[in-house]
Amino acid sequence: MGWPVLVFDIESIPDIAGLRALRGEPGEAADAQVYAAWLAERKEKGQSDFVPLHLQRVLCISVVFRNSDGLRIHSFVDRDDQSEGKVVQTFFHAVEKHMPQLVSWNGSGFDLPVLHYRGLRHGVEAGKYWDMGEDDREFKWNNYISRYHMRHLDLMDLLAMYSPKNNAPLDAMAKLCGFPGKLGMDGSQVYAQYLAGQTEDIRRYCETDVMNTYLVYCRFQKMRGGLTEAEYEQEIVLVKATLDQLALTESHWDEYLKAWV
Repeated sequence: MGWPVLVFDIESIPDIAGLRALRGEPGEAADAQVYAAWLAERKEKGQSDFVPLHLQRVLCISVVFRNSDGLRIHSFVDRDDQSEGKVVQTFFHAVEKHMPQLVSWNGSGFDLPVLHYRGLRHGVEAGKYWDMGEDDREFKWNNYISRYHMRHLDLMDLLAMYSPKNNAPLDAMAKLCGFPGKLGMDGSQVYAQYLAGQTEDIRRYCETDVMNTYLVYCRFQKMRGGLTEAEYEQEIVLVKATLDQLALTESHWDEYLKAWV
Protein backbone atom coordinates (compact mmCIF):
# COMPACT_ATOMS: atom_id res chain seq x y z
CA MET A 1 0.00 0.00 0.00
CA GLY A 2 1.68 3.17 -1.17
CA TRP A 3 1.68 6.40 0.77
CA PRO A 4 0.36 9.03 1.01
CA VAL A 5 -3.32 8.21 1.23
CA LEU A 6 -6.06 10.77 1.88
CA VAL A 7 -9.44 9.31 2.79
CA PHE A 8 -12.22 11.89 2.81
CA ASP A 9 -15.89 12.39 3.54
CA ILE A 10 -18.07 15.49 3.41
CA GLU A 11 -21.21 16.63 5.19
CA SER A 12 -23.39 19.19 3.49
CA ILE A 13 -26.57 21.17 4.03
CA PRO A 14 -29.01 22.86 1.65
CA ASP A 15 -27.65 26.05 0.09
CA ILE A 16 -30.55 28.32 1.07
CA ALA A 17 -28.87 31.41 -0.36
CA GLY A 18 -28.56 29.57 -3.67
CA LEU A 19 -32.18 28.48 -3.54
CA ARG A 20 -33.23 32.05 -2.81
CA ALA A 21 -31.24 33.36 -5.78
CA LEU A 22 -32.42 30.72 -8.26
CA ARG A 23 -36.06 31.00 -7.20
CA GLY A 24 -36.04 34.80 -7.10
CA GLU A 25 -37.18 34.83 -3.48
CA PRO A 26 -37.13 38.25 -1.77
CA GLY A 27 -34.18 38.94 0.51
CA GLU A 28 -36.44 39.39 3.54
CA ALA A 29 -37.83 35.85 3.20
CA ALA A 30 -36.62 33.70 6.09
CA ASP A 31 -34.41 30.69 5.30
CA ALA A 32 -37.05 28.32 6.65
CA GLN A 33 -39.67 29.92 4.41
CA VAL A 34 -37.47 29.59 1.30
CA TYR A 35 -36.68 25.95 2.04
CA ALA A 36 -40.30 25.10 2.85
CA ALA A 37 -41.49 26.64 -0.42
CA TRP A 38 -38.94 24.59 -2.37
CA LEU A 39 -39.95 21.39 -0.56
CA ALA A 40 -43.63 22.06 -1.21
CA GLU A 41 -42.96 22.62 -4.90
CA ARG A 42 -40.99 19.37 -5.14
CA LYS A 43 -43.71 17.43 -3.35
CA GLU A 44 -46.37 18.83 -5.66
CA LYS A 45 -44.36 17.58 -8.63
CA GLY A 46 -43.84 14.17 -7.04
CA GLN A 47 -40.11 14.79 -6.76
CA SER A 48 -37.68 13.76 -4.05
CA ASP A 49 -36.79 16.18 -1.25
CA PHE A 50 -33.10 15.40 -1.86
CA VAL A 51 -31.29 18.64 -2.65
CA PRO A 52 -29.49 18.60 -6.03
CA LEU A 53 -25.70 18.40 -5.76
CA HIS A 54 -25.06 21.94 -7.01
CA LEU A 55 -27.21 23.22 -4.13
CA GLN A 56 -25.43 21.23 -1.41
CA ARG A 57 -23.37 23.62 0.74
CA VAL A 58 -20.25 22.01 2.18
CA LEU A 59 -20.26 22.25 5.94
CA CYS A 60 -17.47 19.83 6.84
CA ILE A 61 -14.75 17.80 5.14
CA SER A 62 -13.12 15.18 7.35
CA VAL A 63 -9.98 13.32 6.30
CA VAL A 64 -7.76 10.48 7.42
CA PHE A 65 -4.25 11.20 6.15
CA ARG A 66 -1.77 8.33 6.17
CA ASN A 67 1.84 8.71 5.10
CA SER A 68 5.24 7.47 6.22
CA ASP A 69 5.10 9.80 9.23
CA GLY A 70 1.94 8.21 10.64
CA LEU A 71 -1.83 8.63 10.75
CA ARG A 72 -3.74 11.87 11.21
CA ILE A 73 -7.43 12.72 11.41
CA HIS A 74 -8.54 16.26 10.68
CA SER A 75 -11.64 18.22 9.73
CA PHE A 76 -12.13 21.43 7.77
CA VAL A 77 -15.33 23.05 9.03
CA ASP A 78 -17.34 26.09 7.93
CA ARG A 79 -18.08 27.44 11.41
CA ASP A 80 -19.08 31.00 10.52
CA ASP A 81 -21.38 30.30 7.53
CA GLN A 82 -19.04 32.33 5.31
CA SER A 83 -15.98 30.16 4.84
CA GLU A 84 -17.28 27.37 2.60
CA GLY A 85 -14.90 28.44 -0.16
CA LYS A 86 -11.94 28.33 2.24
CA VAL A 87 -12.95 24.85 3.43
CA VAL A 88 -13.10 23.53 -0.15
CA GLN A 89 -9.88 25.30 -1.13
CA THR A 90 -8.03 23.84 1.87
CA PHE A 91 -9.01 20.34 0.78
CA PHE A 92 -7.72 20.90 -2.75
CA HIS A 93 -4.54 22.52 -1.39
CA ALA A 94 -3.89 19.27 0.48
CA VAL A 95 -4.28 17.35 -2.79
CA GLU A 96 -1.94 19.81 -4.53
CA LYS A 97 0.69 19.54 -1.79
CA HIS A 98 0.75 15.78 -1.21
CA MET A 99 -0.67 14.32 -4.47
CA PRO A 100 -2.13 11.45 -2.42
CA GLN A 101 -4.26 8.56 -3.43
CA LEU A 102 -7.77 9.80 -2.67
CA VAL A 103 -10.11 7.23 -1.15
CA SER A 104 -13.85 7.60 -0.63
CA TRP A 105 -17.10 5.72 -0.30
CA ASN A 106 -19.39 7.03 -3.05
CA GLY A 107 -17.03 9.96 -3.63
CA SER A 108 -17.67 9.81 -7.37
CA GLY A 109 -21.41 9.84 -6.88
CA PHE A 110 -21.67 12.55 -4.25
CA ASP A 111 -18.66 14.07 -2.48
CA LEU A 112 -16.52 15.02 -5.46
CA PRO A 113 -19.32 16.40 -7.67
CA VAL A 114 -20.42 18.56 -4.72
CA LEU A 115 -16.83 19.76 -4.24
CA HIS A 116 -16.59 20.48 -7.97
CA TYR A 117 -19.74 22.61 -8.03
CA ARG A 118 -18.90 24.45 -4.81
CA GLY A 119 -15.30 24.96 -5.88
CA LEU A 120 -16.54 26.50 -9.12
CA ARG A 121 -18.98 28.64 -7.13
CA HIS A 122 -16.21 30.04 -4.92
CA GLY A 123 -13.39 30.38 -7.45
CA VAL A 124 -11.30 27.58 -5.97
CA GLU A 125 -8.01 26.60 -7.65
CA ALA A 126 -7.19 22.89 -8.01
CA GLY A 127 -4.70 22.53 -10.87
CA LYS A 128 -3.13 19.19 -9.94
CA TYR A 129 -6.48 17.62 -9.14
CA TRP A 130 -7.78 18.46 -12.62
CA ASP A 131 -4.58 17.47 -14.46
CA MET A 132 -5.42 14.75 -16.97
CA GLY A 133 -1.99 14.65 -18.60
CA GLU A 134 -1.67 18.18 -19.92
CA ASP A 135 1.00 19.14 -17.36
CA ASP A 136 2.20 15.76 -16.12
CA ARG A 137 2.14 12.87 -18.61
CA GLU A 138 1.82 10.39 -15.73
CA PHE A 139 -1.62 11.81 -15.04
CA LYS A 140 -2.80 10.86 -18.52
CA TRP A 141 -2.86 7.22 -17.44
CA ASN A 142 -3.76 7.69 -13.77
CA ASN A 143 -5.62 10.83 -12.72
CA TYR A 144 -8.22 11.88 -10.16
CA ILE A 145 -11.01 12.29 -12.71
CA SER A 146 -11.25 8.99 -14.57
CA ARG A 147 -13.69 6.51 -13.07
CA TYR A 148 -11.37 3.59 -13.77
CA HIS A 149 -8.12 5.06 -12.48
CA MET A 150 -6.84 4.46 -8.96
CA ARG A 151 -5.59 7.94 -8.06
CA HIS A 152 -9.09 8.42 -6.73
CA LEU A 153 -10.46 5.14 -5.44
CA ASP A 154 -14.20 5.14 -4.86
CA LEU A 155 -14.44 1.94 -2.87
CA MET A 156 -18.20 1.63 -3.18
CA ASP A 157 -18.10 2.01 -6.96
CA LEU A 158 -15.21 -0.41 -7.43
CA LEU A 159 -16.55 -3.13 -5.12
CA ALA A 160 -19.89 -2.93 -6.95
CA MET A 161 -18.05 -3.42 -10.26
CA TYR A 162 -19.24 0.03 -11.36
CA SER A 163 -22.86 -1.11 -11.31
CA PRO A 164 -25.11 1.06 -9.09
CA LYS A 165 -27.54 -1.81 -8.50
CA ASN A 166 -24.74 -3.57 -6.60
CA ASN A 167 -23.92 -0.65 -4.28
CA ALA A 168 -23.69 -1.35 -0.55
CA PRO A 169 -23.94 1.15 2.35
CA LEU A 170 -20.72 2.03 4.17
CA ASP A 171 -22.37 1.48 7.54
CA ALA A 172 -23.33 -2.07 6.62
CA MET A 173 -19.94 -2.99 5.18
CA ALA A 174 -18.07 -1.47 8.13
CA LYS A 175 -20.16 -3.46 10.60
CA LEU A 176 -19.87 -6.66 8.56
CA CYS A 177 -16.09 -6.25 8.70
CA GLY A 178 -16.21 -5.85 12.49
CA PHE A 179 -15.79 -2.06 12.61
CA PRO A 180 -18.09 0.30 14.55
CA GLY A 181 -20.03 1.79 11.63
CA LYS A 182 -22.09 4.95 12.05
CA LEU A 183 -22.51 6.46 15.50
CA GLY A 184 -24.96 9.10 16.69
CA MET A 185 -26.65 10.17 13.45
CA ASP A 186 -26.85 9.66 9.72
CA GLY A 187 -26.70 12.00 6.76
CA SER A 188 -30.45 12.62 6.73
CA GLN A 189 -30.20 14.27 10.18
CA VAL A 190 -27.35 16.67 9.41
CA TYR A 191 -29.44 19.70 8.44
CA ALA A 192 -31.65 19.44 11.52
CA GLN A 193 -28.53 19.16 13.68
CA TYR A 194 -27.04 22.18 11.94
CA LEU A 195 -30.18 24.25 12.57
CA ALA A 196 -29.96 23.22 16.23
CA GLY A 197 -26.42 24.62 16.41
CA GLN A 198 -24.77 21.19 16.63
CA THR A 199 -21.98 21.80 14.12
CA GLU A 200 -19.42 20.08 16.34
CA ASP A 201 -21.61 16.97 16.57
CA ILE A 202 -21.74 16.92 12.77
CA ARG A 203 -17.96 17.23 12.63
CA ARG A 204 -17.59 14.30 15.04
CA TYR A 205 -20.02 12.20 13.01
CA CYS A 206 -18.12 12.99 9.80
CA GLU A 207 -14.83 11.97 11.42
CA THR A 208 -16.14 8.59 12.54
CA ASP A 209 -17.56 8.01 9.07
CA VAL A 210 -14.23 8.74 7.39
CA MET A 211 -12.51 6.42 9.86
CA ASN A 212 -14.94 3.67 8.86
CA THR A 213 -13.93 4.31 5.25
CA TYR A 214 -10.24 4.09 6.10
CA LEU A 215 -10.68 0.81 7.94
CA VAL A 216 -12.67 -0.72 5.08
CA TYR A 217 -9.95 0.52 2.72
CA CYS A 218 -7.30 -1.28 4.82
CA ARG A 219 -9.38 -4.46 4.64
CA PHE A 220 -9.63 -4.00 0.87
CA GLN A 221 -5.86 -3.58 0.62
CA LYS A 222 -5.38 -6.84 2.51
CA MET A 223 -7.79 -8.54 0.11
CA ARG A 224 -5.97 -7.28 -2.99
CA GLY A 225 -2.48 -7.97 -1.63
CA GLY A 226 -1.56 -4.37 -0.88
CA LEU A 227 -1.08 -5.32 2.77
CA THR A 228 0.09 -8.61 4.18
CA GLU A 229 -1.81 -10.08 7.11
CA ALA A 230 0.92 -8.85 9.47
CA GLU A 231 0.94 -5.37 7.93
CA TYR A 232 -2.84 -5.17 8.18
CA GLU A 233 -2.75 -6.13 11.86
CA GLN A 234 -0.03 -3.52 12.46
CA GLU A 235 -2.21 -0.88 10.79
CA ILE A 236 -5.16 -1.77 13.02
CA VAL A 237 -2.90 -1.45 16.06
CA LEU A 238 -1.76 1.97 14.82
CA VAL A 239 -5.36 3.12 14.29
CA LYS A 240 -6.41 2.03 17.77
CA ALA A 241 -3.37 3.66 19.37
CA THR A 242 -4.07 6.90 17.49
CA LEU A 243 -7.72 6.89 18.56
CA ASP A 244 -6.73 6.10 22.15
CA GLN A 245 -4.78 9.36 22.21
CA LEU A 246 -7.57 11.34 20.56
CA ALA A 247 -10.10 9.88 23.00
CA LEU A 248 -8.38 11.75 25.83
CA THR A 249 -9.89 14.99 24.54
CA GLU A 250 -12.61 13.87 22.08
CA SER A 251 -15.36 11.69 23.55
CA HIS A 252 -16.60 10.39 20.20
CA TRP A 253 -13.39 8.43 19.78
CA ASP A 254 -13.89 6.81 23.16
CA GLU A 255 -17.40 5.83 22.04
CA TYR A 256 -16.02 4.57 18.73
CA LEU A 257 -13.40 2.38 20.38
CA LYS A 258 -15.96 0.90 22.78
CA ALA A 259 -18.18 0.02 19.82
CA TRP A 260 -15.34 -1.77 18.03
CA VAL A 261 -15.91 -5.52 17.99
